[in-house]
Amino acid sequence: MSAVHQHDHSHTPAQFGRAFAIGIALNTGFVAIEAFYGWKVDSLALLADAGHNLSDVFGLVLAWGGALAGRLRPDLRHTYGWKRGSILAAFANAILLLVAMGSLAWEALTRLQLPQSMHGQTIMLVAGIGIVINSATALLFMRGRKDDLNIRGAFLHMAADALVSAGVVVVGAMSLWFGWNWLDPVASLLIAAVIVFGTWSLFRQALHLLFDGVPEDIHLPEVRACLESLPGVERVHDLHVWAMGTSDTAMTAHLVMPSGYPDDVFFQRAACELHDRFGIEHVTLQVIRKPFTVSCGADSSIGS
Repeated sequence: MSAVHQHDHSHTPAQFGRAFAIGIALNTGFVAIEAFYGWKVDSLALLADAGHNLSDVFGLVLAWGGALAGRLRPDLRHTYGWKRGSILAAFANAILLLVAMGSLAWEALTRLQLPQSMHGQTIMLVAGIGIVINSATALLFMRGRKDDLNIRGAFLHMAADALVSAGVVVVGAMSLWFGWNWLDPVASLLIAAVIVFGTWSLFRQALHLLFDGVPEDIHLPEVRACLESLPGVERVHDLHVWAMGTSDTAMTAHLVMPSGYPDDVFFQRAACELHDRFGIEHVTLQVIRKPFTVSCGADSSIGS
């Protein structure tokens, strides 16, 4: 009986430090501008957008912190390092965005009972600047949104802000042309609903990973089948796959091999296949002649 560890570090997550710095600087400046003009013209849409932009600044700081934490080297107290910080940042980002939209919806419902006059031109101008800033910031994170849940959270935050700003422009135009002051709170409610719908997936995935769930792009029975296809493997026992961070996946398994212990080429092949097919970076395989531990729930539910 022996435990063998295979680690592949060839995939290094893209670094977005410069993108975070630029995004935080741009949005902090815009928050001050938007809040000032929102207060000056008493526009709920502008004030709500400024509040949402402020939450996005905090969200970007959280995401950046999570990304930096993931780069800290392991030590004797944290043998996996701080990679889970990126999952926590993604979860916090989702919570922050949901809370911000809840606050926006509450204020909109209150304002809907007593619509107020709006300064359409000022609102359109300020929100138009917001579209440019938020879209530009979202583009900084676009290439990493599919591979890293934390980066996806940052991208979603900024894309949502661009959508909010676009909605504010429409509200300002309608108010200017038709005098429909009630559109301000109504549009705020619609925008909040759209953003909550888009954020729910981020919240659900981050919560799933926090509880050591199998990453959604990995199908556990396929991982088992891959291992069982290796020469000499009779069956797989005690298989576990979980996310160490938003871009790193780990796996452990017992390989039941009654005929004997394989050589290093076997383990290298297994690690390469698991990396190439499923993106699993950290693989620990233990060879046994027969199972000696009680099957866990996953083994019993998917067959062992």
